[in-house]
Amino acid sequence: MSRPFLAAFPILVRRERASIAATLLAPPIALAVTVILNLGLYVALGRDPAAVIYAMLIEPFFSWASFSEVLLKTGPLLLIAQGLAIGFRAKVFNIGAEGQFVLGAIFASAIPIWWPDASGQWIWPAMLLLGVMGGAFWASLTAFWRVRFNANEILVSLMLSFVAVQLLNYLLLGPWKDPNGFNFPQSVMFQYDAMVPILIDGTRVNVSLILAVLLSIGAWVFMQKSFIGYKLQVGGLAPRAASYAGFRESWAIWLSLLIGGAAAGLAGAAEVAGPLGQLQRSISTGYGYAAIIVAYLGGLHPIGIVVSAIVMAALYIGGDNAMVSANLPVAAVRVFQGSLLLVYLVAIAFARYRLAWRPAATRSPT
Repeated sequence: MSRPFLAAFPILVRRERASIAATLLAPPIALAVTVILNLGLYVALGRDPAAVIYAMLIEPFFSWASFSEVLLKTGPLLLIAQGLAIGFRAKVFNIGAEGQFVLGAIFASAIPIWWPDASGQWIWPAMLLLGVMGGAFWASLTAFWRVRFNANEILVSLMLSFVAVQLLNYLLLGPWKDPNGFNFPQSVMFQYDAMVPILIDGTRVNVSLILAVLLSIGAWVFMQKSFIGYKLQVGGLAPRAASYAGFRESWAIWLSLLIGGAAAGLAGAAEVAGPLGQLQRSISTGYGYAAIIVAYLGGLHPIGIVVSAIVMAALYIGGDNAMVSANLPVAAVRVFQGSLLLVYLVAIAFARYRLAWRPAATRSPT
Protein backbone atom coordinates (compact mmCIF):
# COMPACT_ATOMS: atom_id res chain seq x y z
CA MET A 1 0.00 0.00 0.00
CA SER A 2 1.47 3.36 -1.08
CA ARG A 3 2.49 6.05 1.39
CA PRO A 4 0.28 8.77 -0.22
CA PHE A 5 -2.75 6.49 0.28
CA LEU A 6 -1.88 5.83 3.92
CA ALA A 7 -1.30 9.54 4.52
CA ALA A 8 -4.99 10.13 3.81
CA PHE A 9 -5.93 8.37 7.04
CA PRO A 10 -5.19 9.54 10.59
CA ILE A 11 -3.41 7.33 13.10
CA LEU A 12 -3.81 6.83 16.83
CA VAL A 13 -1.06 8.37 18.94
CA ARG A 14 -0.91 7.59 22.66
CA ARG A 15 -1.44 10.60 24.86
CA GLU A 16 1.38 11.50 27.21
CA ARG A 17 -1.13 11.48 30.05
CA ALA A 18 -4.64 10.10 29.81
CA SER A 19 -7.33 12.48 31.00
CA ILE A 20 -8.84 11.31 34.28
CA ALA A 21 -12.12 13.07 33.42
CA ALA A 22 -12.31 11.33 30.03
CA THR A 23 -11.59 7.97 31.65
CA LEU A 24 -14.36 8.47 34.21
CA LEU A 25 -16.81 9.71 31.59
CA ALA A 26 -16.14 6.82 29.20
CA PRO A 27 -18.59 4.33 30.83
CA PRO A 28 -21.64 6.68 31.02
CA ILE A 29 -20.93 7.96 27.52
CA ALA A 30 -20.68 4.39 26.27
CA LEU A 31 -24.01 3.55 27.91
CA ALA A 32 -25.70 6.61 26.36
CA VAL A 33 -24.30 5.87 22.88
CA THR A 34 -25.30 2.21 23.20
CA VAL A 35 -28.88 3.22 24.01
CA ILE A 36 -29.00 5.51 20.98
CA LEU A 37 -27.59 2.85 18.66
CA ASN A 38 -30.01 0.19 19.88
CA LEU A 39 -33.07 2.44 19.51
CA GLY A 40 -32.88 1.86 15.78
CA LEU A 41 -32.85 -1.89 16.33
CA TYR A 42 -36.00 -1.73 18.48
CA VAL A 43 -37.79 0.38 15.87
CA ALA A 44 -36.77 -2.10 13.15
CA LEU A 45 -38.16 -4.93 15.28
CA GLY A 46 -41.45 -3.09 15.62
CA ARG A 47 -41.10 -2.53 19.38
CA ASP A 48 -41.83 0.63 21.32
CA PRO A 49 -38.35 2.07 22.10
CA ALA A 50 -39.59 4.02 25.11
CA ALA A 51 -41.17 0.91 26.63
CA VAL A 52 -38.00 -1.12 26.04
CA ILE A 53 -35.67 1.48 27.56
CA TYR A 54 -37.96 1.93 30.58
CA ALA A 55 -38.19 -1.82 31.20
CA MET A 56 -34.47 -2.38 30.66
CA LEU A 57 -32.81 0.59 32.35
CA ILE A 58 -35.30 2.28 34.69
CA GLU A 59 -37.66 -0.34 36.10
CA PRO A 60 -34.89 -2.45 37.73
CA PHE A 61 -34.05 0.50 40.04
CA PHE A 62 -37.60 1.66 40.85
CA SER A 63 -39.20 -1.67 41.72
CA TRP A 64 -38.06 -3.35 44.94
CA ALA A 65 -38.83 -6.80 43.54
CA SER A 66 -36.66 -6.09 40.50
CA PHE A 67 -33.91 -4.34 42.47
CA SER A 68 -33.60 -7.26 44.88
CA GLU A 69 -32.99 -9.49 41.86
CA VAL A 70 -30.40 -6.98 40.64
CA LEU A 71 -28.57 -7.39 43.95
CA LEU A 72 -28.83 -11.17 43.60
CA LYS A 73 -27.19 -11.15 40.17
CA THR A 74 -24.62 -8.56 41.21
CA GLY A 75 -23.01 -11.14 43.52
CA PRO A 76 -21.75 -13.67 40.91
CA LEU A 77 -20.93 -10.98 38.34
CA LEU A 78 -18.88 -9.06 40.89
CA LEU A 79 -17.08 -12.15 42.16
CA ILE A 80 -16.07 -13.32 38.69
CA ALA A 81 -15.19 -9.87 37.32
CA GLN A 82 -12.91 -9.00 40.24
CA GLY A 83 -10.99 -12.25 39.77
CA LEU A 84 -10.70 -11.80 36.01
CA ALA A 85 -9.59 -8.17 36.27
CA ILE A 86 -6.51 -9.14 38.28
CA GLY A 87 -5.38 -11.39 35.44
CA PHE A 88 -6.35 -8.91 32.73
CA ARG A 89 -4.19 -6.20 34.32
CA ALA A 90 -1.31 -8.67 34.24
CA LYS A 91 -2.09 -9.35 30.54
CA VAL A 92 -3.26 -12.89 31.31
CA PHE A 93 -6.56 -13.25 29.49
CA ASN A 94 -8.75 -15.82 31.15
CA ILE A 95 -11.81 -16.18 28.91
CA GLY A 96 -12.92 -19.45 30.47
CA ALA A 97 -14.58 -18.17 33.63
CA GLU A 98 -17.84 -19.76 32.48
CA GLY A 99 -16.29 -23.22 32.65
CA GLN A 100 -14.64 -22.46 35.99
CA PHE A 101 -18.03 -21.27 37.26
CA VAL A 102 -19.60 -24.59 36.20
CA LEU A 103 -16.83 -26.65 37.81
CA GLY A 104 -17.26 -24.71 41.03
CA ALA A 105 -20.96 -25.56 40.98
CA ILE A 106 -20.18 -29.24 40.31
CA PHE A 107 -17.62 -29.52 43.09
CA ALA A 108 -19.92 -27.77 45.57
CA SER A 109 -22.86 -30.02 44.66
CA ALA A 110 -20.94 -33.18 45.53
CA ILE A 111 -21.69 -32.84 49.27
CA PRO A 112 -25.52 -32.58 49.13
CA ILE A 113 -25.74 -35.13 46.31
CA TRP A 114 -23.54 -37.77 47.95
CA TRP A 115 -24.78 -37.07 51.50
CA PRO A 116 -28.37 -35.82 51.11
CA ASP A 117 -29.18 -36.58 54.75
CA ALA A 118 -26.23 -34.68 56.22
CA SER A 119 -27.01 -31.76 58.48
CA GLY A 120 -25.11 -29.00 60.24
CA GLN A 121 -23.99 -25.44 59.61
CA TRP A 122 -20.70 -26.74 58.21
CA ILE A 123 -22.28 -27.86 54.92
CA TRP A 124 -22.69 -24.59 53.02
CA PRO A 125 -19.24 -23.20 53.96
CA ALA A 126 -17.71 -26.52 52.88
CA MET A 127 -19.59 -26.26 49.59
CA LEU A 128 -18.21 -22.78 48.97
CA LEU A 129 -14.70 -24.02 49.74
CA LEU A 130 -15.12 -26.92 47.32
CA GLY A 131 -16.38 -24.47 44.70
CA VAL A 132 -13.21 -22.41 45.08
CA MET A 133 -11.14 -25.57 44.65
CA GLY A 134 -13.12 -26.66 41.59
CA GLY A 135 -12.76 -23.34 39.80
CA ALA A 136 -9.06 -23.12 40.62
CA PHE A 137 -8.51 -26.69 39.42
CA TRP A 138 -10.16 -25.96 36.07
CA ALA A 139 -8.13 -22.77 35.66
CA SER A 140 -4.94 -24.66 36.52
CA LEU A 141 -5.39 -26.74 33.37
CA THR A 142 -5.14 -23.57 31.31
CA ALA A 143 -2.15 -22.39 33.32
CA PHE A 144 -0.36 -25.70 32.77
CA TRP A 145 -0.85 -25.62 28.99
CA ARG A 146 0.14 -21.96 28.81
CA VAL A 147 3.34 -22.37 30.85
CA ARG A 148 4.38 -25.84 29.71
CA PHE A 149 3.50 -25.68 26.00
CA ASN A 150 3.05 -21.92 25.43
CA ALA A 151 -0.55 -22.54 24.37
CA ASN A 152 -2.76 -19.48 24.00
CA GLU A 153 -4.68 -19.09 27.28
CA ILE A 154 -7.60 -17.43 25.49
CA LEU A 155 -8.28 -20.46 23.31
CA VAL A 156 -7.49 -23.07 25.97
CA SER A 157 -9.67 -21.50 28.65
CA LEU A 158 -12.51 -20.94 26.18
CA MET A 159 -12.44 -24.51 24.90
CA LEU A 160 -12.35 -25.86 28.44
CA SER A 161 -15.61 -24.02 29.10
CA PHE A 162 -17.33 -26.19 26.50
CA VAL A 163 -15.78 -29.28 28.08
CA ALA A 164 -17.13 -28.19 31.47
CA VAL A 165 -20.65 -27.87 30.08
CA GLN A 166 -20.45 -31.36 28.57
CA LEU A 167 -19.23 -32.72 31.91
CA LEU A 168 -22.23 -31.08 33.56
CA ASN A 169 -24.56 -32.67 31.00
CA TYR A 170 -23.02 -36.10 31.57
CA LEU A 171 -23.50 -35.88 35.33
CA LEU A 172 -27.09 -34.63 35.16
CA LEU A 173 -28.08 -37.17 32.52
CA GLY A 174 -26.23 -39.97 34.29
CA PRO A 175 -24.89 -40.60 37.78
CA TRP A 176 -26.17 -37.40 39.43
CA LYS A 177 -29.64 -37.41 37.88
CA ASP A 178 -32.51 -37.21 40.37
CA PRO A 179 -34.30 -40.60 40.19
CA ASN A 180 -37.52 -38.90 41.29
CA GLY A 181 -37.13 -35.88 39.02
CA PHE A 182 -39.53 -37.01 36.27
CA ASN A 183 -36.58 -37.58 33.92
CA PHE A 184 -35.49 -33.92 34.03
CA PRO A 185 -31.69 -33.36 33.82
CA GLN A 186 -31.24 -32.09 37.35
CA SER A 187 -29.92 -33.28 40.69
CA VAL A 188 -31.86 -33.84 43.89
CA MET A 189 -32.98 -30.77 45.79
CA PHE A 190 -30.41 -29.75 48.39
CA GLN A 191 -31.18 -29.93 52.09
CA TYR A 192 -31.74 -26.78 54.14
CA ASP A 193 -28.23 -26.74 55.64
CA ALA A 194 -26.75 -26.80 52.14
CA MET A 195 -28.27 -23.41 51.34
CA VAL A 196 -26.37 -20.18 51.97
CA PRO A 197 -28.17 -17.87 54.43
CA ILE A 198 -30.57 -15.23 53.13
CA LEU A 199 -29.24 -11.70 53.59
CA ILE A 200 -32.48 -9.70 53.16
CA ASP A 201 -35.75 -11.19 54.35
CA GLY A 202 -38.43 -11.53 51.70
CA THR A 203 -35.88 -11.68 48.86
CA ARG A 204 -33.48 -14.20 47.38
CA VAL A 205 -30.42 -12.03 48.13
CA ASN A 206 -27.94 -14.13 50.11
CA VAL A 207 -24.56 -13.79 51.76
CA SER A 208 -22.76 -14.25 48.45
CA LEU A 209 -23.27 -10.51 47.96
CA ILE A 210 -21.25 -9.86 51.12
CA LEU A 211 -18.56 -12.23 49.88
CA ALA A 212 -18.44 -10.30 46.60
CA VAL A 213 -18.03 -6.99 48.43
CA LEU A 214 -15.29 -8.45 50.64
CA LEU A 215 -13.51 -9.81 47.57
CA SER A 216 -13.73 -6.37 45.96
CA ILE A 217 -12.05 -4.81 48.99
CA GLY A 218 -9.45 -7.56 48.96
CA ALA A 219 -8.83 -7.03 45.23
CA TRP A 220 -8.26 -3.31 45.80
CA VAL A 221 -5.82 -3.95 48.63
CA PHE A 222 -4.06 -6.68 46.64
CA MET A 223 -3.61 -4.64 43.47
CA GLN A 224 -3.00 -1.22 45.02
CA LYS A 225 -1.15 -1.94 48.27
CA SER A 226 0.64 -5.29 48.00
CA PHE A 227 4.02 -5.97 46.43
CA ILE A 228 2.68 -9.09 44.69
CA GLY A 229 -0.08 -7.08 43.03
CA TYR A 230 2.50 -4.48 42.01
CA LYS A 231 4.59 -7.18 40.36
CA LEU A 232 1.58 -8.45 38.43
CA GLN A 233 0.82 -4.96 37.12
CA VAL A 234 4.44 -4.32 36.16
CA GLY A 235 4.55 -7.66 34.37
CA GLY A 236 1.49 -6.67 32.36
CA LEU A 237 2.67 -3.15 31.51
CA ALA A 238 6.31 -3.94 30.73
CA PRO A 239 6.94 -7.69 30.52
CA ARG A 240 10.53 -7.33 29.26
CA ALA A 241 11.49 -4.90 32.01
CA ALA A 242 9.75 -7.16 34.54
CA SER A 243 11.79 -10.15 33.39
CA TYR A 244 15.00 -8.15 33.80
CA ALA A 245 13.91 -7.32 37.35
CA GLY A 246 13.44 -11.00 38.12
CA PHE A 247 9.63 -11.21 37.81
CA ARG A 248 8.84 -14.60 36.32
CA GLU A 249 6.11 -14.70 33.66
CA SER A 250 5.14 -18.27 34.56
CA TRP A 251 4.52 -17.21 38.15
CA ALA A 252 2.22 -14.39 37.01
CA ILE A 253 0.28 -16.74 34.71
CA TRP A 254 -0.31 -19.32 37.43
CA LEU A 255 -1.31 -16.76 40.05
CA SER A 256 -3.61 -14.80 37.74
CA LEU A 257 -5.44 -17.86 36.45
CA LEU A 258 -5.79 -19.46 39.87
CA ILE A 259 -7.26 -16.28 41.35
CA GLY A 260 -9.70 -15.90 38.47
CA GLY A 261 -10.67 -19.56 38.59
CA ALA A 262 -11.13 -19.55 42.36
CA ALA A 263 -13.40 -16.48 42.21
CA ALA A 264 -15.49 -17.99 39.40
CA GLY A 265 -15.73 -21.30 41.26
CA LEU A 266 -16.91 -19.50 44.38
CA ALA A 267 -19.61 -17.79 42.32
CA GLY A 268 -20.73 -21.14 40.90
CA ALA A 269 -20.91 -22.70 44.35
CA ALA A 270 -22.94 -19.78 45.69
CA GLU A 271 -25.34 -20.11 42.77
CA VAL A 272 -26.23 -23.77 43.38
CA ALA A 273 -26.29 -23.25 47.16
CA GLY A 274 -28.35 -20.09 46.78
CA PRO A 275 -31.15 -19.29 44.33
CA LEU A 276 -31.13 -22.67 42.54
CA GLY A 277 -30.92 -25.11 45.43
CA GLN A 278 -29.85 -27.93 43.12
CA LEU A 279 -27.51 -28.59 40.23
CA GLN A 280 -29.16 -27.87 36.88
CA ARG A 281 -28.04 -27.49 33.30
CA SER A 282 -29.30 -23.91 33.45
CA ILE A 283 -26.42 -23.11 35.83
CA SER A 284 -24.47 -22.08 32.72
CA THR A 285 -26.19 -18.73 32.18
CA GLY A 286 -23.29 -16.78 30.68
CA TYR A 287 -22.11 -15.10 33.89
CA GLY A 288 -18.51 -15.94 32.99
CA TYR A 289 -18.75 -14.13 29.67
CA ALA A 290 -20.77 -11.18 31.00
CA ALA A 291 -18.15 -10.70 33.73
CA ILE A 292 -15.60 -9.89 31.01
CA ILE A 293 -17.79 -6.94 30.01
CA VAL A 294 -18.15 -5.98 33.68
CA ALA A 295 -14.38 -6.05 34.21
CA TYR A 296 -13.60 -3.82 31.23
CA LEU A 297 -16.59 -1.53 31.73
CA GLY A 298 -15.22 -0.92 35.22
CA GLY A 299 -11.83 0.00 33.80
CA LEU A 300 -10.26 -3.08 35.45
CA HIS A 301 -10.38 -1.13 38.71
CA PRO A 302 -12.00 -2.79 41.77
CA ILE A 303 -14.20 0.23 42.54
CA GLY A 304 -15.26 0.72 38.93
CA ILE A 305 -16.10 -2.98 38.67
CA VAL A 306 -18.53 -2.68 41.60
CA VAL A 307 -20.49 -0.02 39.69
CA SER A 308 -20.35 -1.86 36.37
CA ALA A 309 -21.48 -5.12 38.04
CA ILE A 310 -24.62 -3.37 39.29
CA VAL A 311 -25.24 -1.94 35.82
CA MET A 312 -24.79 -5.31 34.13
CA ALA A 313 -27.02 -7.02 36.71
CA ALA A 314 -29.67 -4.38 36.02
CA LEU A 315 -29.37 -5.12 32.30
CA TYR A 316 -29.96 -8.81 33.05
CA ILE A 317 -33.12 -8.08 35.04
CA GLY A 318 -34.16 -5.26 32.72
CA GLY A 319 -33.70 -7.54 29.74
CA ASP A 320 -36.04 -10.09 31.34
CA ASN A 321 -38.56 -7.32 32.01
CA ALA A 322 -38.31 -6.09 28.42
CA MET A 323 -38.85 -9.60 27.05
CA VAL A 324 -42.08 -9.84 29.06
CA SER A 325 -43.49 -6.31 28.92
CA ALA A 326 -42.19 -5.18 25.51
CA ASN A 327 -41.94 -8.59 23.80
CA LEU A 328 -38.25 -8.04 23.09
CA PRO A 329 -36.35 -11.10 21.79
CA VAL A 330 -33.50 -12.39 23.95
CA ALA A 331 -31.05 -11.85 21.08
CA ALA A 332 -31.72 -8.10 21.23
CA VAL A 333 -30.79 -8.08 24.92
CA ARG A 334 -27.49 -9.78 24.15
CA VAL A 335 -26.85 -7.34 21.30
CA PHE A 336 -27.25 -4.50 23.79
CA GLN A 337 -24.73 -6.07 26.18
CA GLY A 338 -22.20 -6.77 23.44
CA SER A 339 -22.52 -3.36 21.84
CA LEU A 340 -22.03 -1.76 25.27
CA LEU A 341 -18.60 -3.38 25.55
CA LEU A 342 -17.69 -2.43 21.98
CA VAL A 343 -18.67 1.21 22.41
CA TYR A 344 -16.86 1.40 25.74
CA LEU A 345 -13.64 0.08 24.21
CA VAL A 346 -13.87 2.76 21.53
CA ALA A 347 -14.55 5.46 24.14
CA ILE A 348 -11.67 4.42 26.39
CA ALA A 349 -9.36 4.23 23.35
CA PHE A 350 -10.00 7.90 22.60
CA ALA A 351 -9.40 8.72 26.26
CA ARG A 352 -5.92 7.17 25.99
CA TYR A 353 -5.11 8.01 22.36
CA ARG A 354 -5.62 10.93 20.01
CA LEU A 355 -6.01 11.12 16.26
CA ALA A 356 -3.04 12.53 14.34
CA TRP A 357 -2.19 12.79 10.67
CA ARG A 358 0.79 10.97 9.29
CA PRO A 359 3.81 13.19 8.57
CA ALA A 360 4.20 14.04 4.91
CA ALA A 361 6.61 11.72 3.15
CA THR A 362 9.78 13.38 1.93
CA ARG A 363 10.60 13.01 -1.71
CA SER A 364 13.72 11.06 -2.49
CA PRO A 365 16.26 12.90 -4.69
CA THR A 366 16.20 11.92 -8.36
